[in-house]
Amino acid sequence: MAKKKAKRIFQIVLLTSTAISLFYVPWILVWAWLLPLPNTVQEQLDEGIGHGFDGMIVYVDQASKPPEFYASGWHDRKNKIPADPKALFKIASITKLYIAVATAKLVKEERLSLDKTLADYFPELVGRIENTEKITLRMMVQHRSGIPNFVDHPNYWTNPPKSKQETLDYALDLPADFEPGEDYGYSNTNYMLIEDLLDKVLGYSRHQYIKEEILMPLQLKNTFASLDDVNIDDVMSGYYVGVEDDLKTEFTGLMIATAEDVGIFLRALNDGSVFNEGEQEIYSSIYVYKHTGLLVGYQSIAEYHKEIDTVVIQFNNTTNFDGYDWNLAEIIYSRIVKIVRSKKSS
Repeated sequence: MAKKKAKRIFQIVLLTSTAISLFYVPWILVWAWLLPLPNTVQEQLDEGIGHGFDGMIVYVDQASKPPEFYASGWHDRKNKIPADPKALFKIASITKLYIAVATAKLVKEERLSLDKTLADYFPELVGRIENTEKITLRMMVQHRSGIPNFVDHPNYWTNPPKSKQETLDYALDLPADFEPGEDYGYSNTNYMLIEDLLDKVLGYSRHQYIKEEILMPLQLKNTFASLDDVNIDDVMSGYYVGVEDDLKTEFTGLMIATAEDVGIFLRALNDGSVFNEGEQEIYSSIYVYKHTGLLVGYQSIAEYHKEIDTVVIQFNNTTNFDGYDWNLAEIIYSRIVKIVRSKKSS
């Protein structure tokens, strides 16, 4: 009798826990993943807008074919301006690819050394960042420095920094996340310091160097360093779920570009044409060939798919850090790649 009662209790507990777990399943992601695959990229973008994104842009560059441009939703929600596939967009951490390329070029020119330390380049940070004598430039580029990410500071979002120094302050005087070279930890602080180092070594703005060494040779005329360099109306609006404000005027210090310009750069990065002799070997030893970006109001994915010789860039202008927007964007992106792959094989 006792065994039967215990078994019954176990069954009730199991059913209850199953019901509770089902309640917490992110059904919007399951639904987005299980929906029948549309026939076209445009249909997939339109479906993405149905999942709650305000606007989306996709650029597809298949080898030996003209580039394809897609857009859905709003460029500007308030003014009911439709999404423009050639709009400017805040590319967020995709900027790191350009910084890494510039770093590789300056290493090849022997103006930088991957083995010099943070203490060598910024002696004023000794005592403010742990392990400055052990952290090399190579470790910083590879996110293996252990330097805390300023974004992770508890006050970063509630009291956003108003200057670059205030941003850096959120990473100073903190214990290291790990010993240099012993682990991997993505940290925006690494690249903020590398940007400062490029300016310091060059004696002028890194943006000018990137323009001369990367953008101009690739004829990229729609990639910019600052909102001050563009017509703000050309920049796609950015939104955070539950907030009415348009976030496109918020300064981030990161690059702005069209999907096409990012796509051309990404192909040149992957086929090596962005590099001069000896530079690609350096780059390959320190950084990656694809990237994503995330800012308040802006999400981006940039990747070259070798198996189909195709670059796919995706921008969407709605974020929700407490929700599933990033996961949704990745699902939509993967489905777009499947559509492109299926068309290529048919």
